Amino acid sequence: MLPQILVGLAAAGGTAVVTAAGTDAWTGTRTTVARLLGRDGQREEAVLLRLDQTAADLARASGEDAQGALERVRVAQSLSWETRFTDLLQDLPESERDEAVGELRALVEHVRQHEAGASAGAGGLAAGRDVIIRATHGGVATGVVNGDVRVDPPKPGAAQD
Repeated sequence: MLPQILVGLAAAGGTAVVTAAGTDAWTGTRTTVARLLGRDGQREEAVLLRLDQTAADLARASGEDAQGALERVRVAQSLSWETRFTDLLQDLPESERDEAVGELRALVEHVRQHEAGASAGAGGLAAGRDVIIRATHGGVATGVVNGDVRVDPPKPGAAQD
């Protein structure tokens, strides 16, 4: 059984893979994960194919209209990669595990440094772009804004401050 700190690191690794997909961090993340999980060199190509499938699944889900489709795919993919990292850390001899832990930590940090710069605490949402809050089927949608809000773009010819 892995120490709790390594279980957390494996979870952070899974989240990092999903977070990096489709961003500037993807190329470096993809290469690092393939090298890390394909340690014997023979499995590296299989890991690259799985990573490409992850990116494709996330891209497809982001284009779907189904409510929550992207979030479901993100959670499933994150858990899948977490399991792969957990298996890796459990199966490695301790001498090799230390090196893998360092590589996984570096991967997580690499993705964090490439994030959009928006952050939120527990239960919060932060976005570096547009956010749409919509209630459907008689539901209720709420939001709290800390900062400037522009409800509508200015109309042509309207006076502006």
